[in-house]
Amino acid sequence: MLDDHATSGTDLFSPVQVGPYTLANRVVMAPLTRSRAGAGDAQGEMNATYYAQRASAGLIISEATQISRQGKGYAYTPGIYTDAQVAGWRLVTDAVHAKGGRIFAQLWHVGRISHPSLQADGALPVAPSAVQPAGQAFTESGFQPFVTPRALAIEEIPGIVADYVHAARCAERAGFDGVEVHAANGYLLDQFMRDKTNQRTDAYGGPIANRVRLTLEVIEAVTREIGAERTGIRISPNSPANDIADSNNEAVFTHLVEALNRFGLAFLHVVEGATGGPREVPGGFDLAILRQRFKGLYMANNGYDRALALATRRDDRADLIAFGRPFIANPDLVERLRRNAPLNRLDTKTLYGGDAHGYTDYPTLDAAQPNDLAAS
Repeated sequence: MLDDHATSGTDLFSPVQVGPYTLANRVVMAPLTRSRAGAGDAQGEMNATYYAQRASAGLIISEATQISRQGKGYAYTPGIYTDAQVAGWRLVTDAVHAKGGRIFAQLWHVGRISHPSLQADGALPVAPSAVQPAGQAFTESGFQPFVTPRALAIEEIPGIVADYVHAARCAERAGFDGVEVHAANGYLLDQFMRDKTNQRTDAYGGPIANRVRLTLEVIEAVTREIGAERTGIRISPNSPANDIADSNNEAVFTHLVEALNRFGLAFLHVVEGATGGPREVPGGFDLAILRQRFKGLYMANNGYDRALALATRRDDRADLIAFGRPFIANPDLVERLRRNAPLNRLDTKTLYGGDAHGYTDYPTLDAAQPNDLAAS
């Protein structure tokens, strides 16, 4: 049932300052891999339509976007390192800005979560250490088992940092309002931070200060390039995504967050619990400690619905609330949340790959038919 008065007493739908930008509301569209990039891993008009439909979010964070060919881990995902990719993303950012929205690019290197068929010349994926992940890679020929990656030589690490800087520069050229460094979900930066995947004995392994070194070097370099006020970071301290783990997550991530404070970032984006799964994880720690220790805006993500978002803002447990899958099926999610209106049914068969079906054809509230809506 629609309820225009249900938002009294909340600022979830009120403007908020993030870096140099006044966002229309505190609702964020989370990064959502959809595997619909075209030739050369470039975006096109269909992608521009998709993002523009969702531009009423206070901020859109783009789907994960690889910083190099080496950083690619899934079929049909976009990049942000070639001129063609910059031009494709410019279609997207122009469309979002034309609707009054703001959009950050999520910068991504998957590390070991890849497959030789996705790499240049069939090369092995790279990682902090040669530790094979459990699971399968999504390739153009279907799912294939992960392989044992190649450990990066210490001499290669400055090149990884340089790739992040180049991608940030490309994102700026493409018209993005800022970037989010993806340091979550078991990808390269996360792999360096965790002792399950980082078995190095050099300056990038061993003690926590060494394991978070690469993440901090990337943040320092990116903020120097485009400004800290236009740079955020995403982490997932308790998530086991992509076979990631650590013997002391709390120690790793409190150290990281305290070290990040010196940069003055736009926000800290935290996946609370298991990515795309339960918010409570066995052996996890209370993420409120990160909210307390970070001297900036805290963005909460994972499993949020309207009630939890309103309660979280009422209790000031987060400054921004990111919604993932609800934005896929509801281009007008902000208005539906504001009015406490029913949501469209999500078609899980069209999440990854394909065409406009299940991508740009979800109806707005005013156009929805009763059978479009999920049972409340």
